[in-house]
Amino acid sequence: MLKLVSLLLFTSIVLMAVELPSRKYLNLNAIKTMVAAAEAEAQKRNVQVTICIVDESGNLLFLQKGDGASLNTILFAQKKARHSAAFRSPSKNAADNLKKGELGVLAYPDGFPNQGGLPIKVDGLTIGGIAISGAASDVDEAIAQVAIDVLAAK
Repeated sequence: MLKLVSLLLFTSIVLMAVELPSRKYLNLNAIKTMVAAAEAEAQKRNVQVTICIVDESGNLLFLQKGDGASLNTILFAQKKARHSAAFRSPSKNAADNLKKGELGVLAYPDGFPNQGGLPIKVDGLTIGGIAISGAASDVDEAIAQVAIDVLAAK
């Protein structure tokens, strides 16, 4: 009986000593803030785009197609955002690698070599990805960057 009590006491102490990690994540307020910034920047640039935000695993959190954006932008924005979250880097990196002749980027799961997706990072950790599709690729990325900058400023 004494051994059982000792074991239970030891287990309780060990469990109390373990500190579970906390993590930052994209909540609804953060998503709305980023979307508002992206919409304002797209309007300022007079472009119709699709906005996509995913979590760190690439799960869809937000998707909005602008009235004048073409239907293919829905899929492109999702692919760019998932790429950025999965690889923790801008989707432009894959596009640049493909231009250099590195065909392996075409085989990566969730890879999408097209500029316009950016990882969303907080304290150096990727918590998601955002992508814009519908304008020129450099404009897509610039709009995504404005959304990230607004989130970082909060």
